[in-house]
Amino acid sequence: MFQYRRYAVYYTPPQGQFADFAARWLGWDAVAGREVAQPVLPGLDIAKITSAPRKYGFHATLKAPFRLAADRGSDALYAAVEKLAERLSPVTLDGLTLSRIGGFLALTPVGETAGLNELAAEVVKTLDPFRDALTAAEIARRNPDALSPRQRAYLDRWGYPYVFDEFRYHMTLTSSLAEAEQSAVMDQLTPRLSVVPRPFTLDALSLAGEAADGRFHVIERFAL
Repeated sequence: MFQYRRYAVYYTPPQGQFADFAARWLGWDAVAGREVAQPVLPGLDIAKITSAPRKYGFHATLKAPFRLAADRGSDALYAAVEKLAERLSPVTLDGLTLSRIGGFLALTPVGETAGLNELAAEVVKTLDPFRDALTAAEIARRNPDALSPRQRAYLDRWGYPYVFDEFRYHMTLTSSLAEAEQSAVMDQLTPRLSVVPRPFTLDALSLAGEAADGRFHVIERFAL
């Protein structure tokens, strides 16, 4: 049995150029569980720019981080994710594009996303019995007063406000940035994104755990 503070189910890319680029960009390889030297960007503080997403490693959230329910074990969670991956099919998108989402930059889908949204919803529903209820402090960290009524209802029921029709697949690349800095970072990022597969296939579920140092580690990547 393995023990982490929290667990999550992500999409993480397989070994290769895309995964290597993302680990270097963020400075954290969640598969290897080690820090990675980041590129030097003229006029930009890459460590600061990527400080928020670094702890999670490069990923797309399918089941947001949660504490394990008291009556559920980590081995059972592992088996449930493995079983779920066996019955889900890969989803292929036209590609991914660099987008601004509020104040941060992320890779988002190009093309039809219905199949992707259905997969994410199935992950949320199937694995929710493993999630412990949110504490008052955890709810407060989500700034519930700023959520829509629907998002607040999802937070209360599913532990995360951005599920089902509120779900937006994204792979975060920066912290929240001022508009001018977003443009500067996009100029640096764009030529590096030739490593992003096109078409892009979501072909696995990754079970991840948050260690005592606050960093997330990929426990296992289950092929769909």
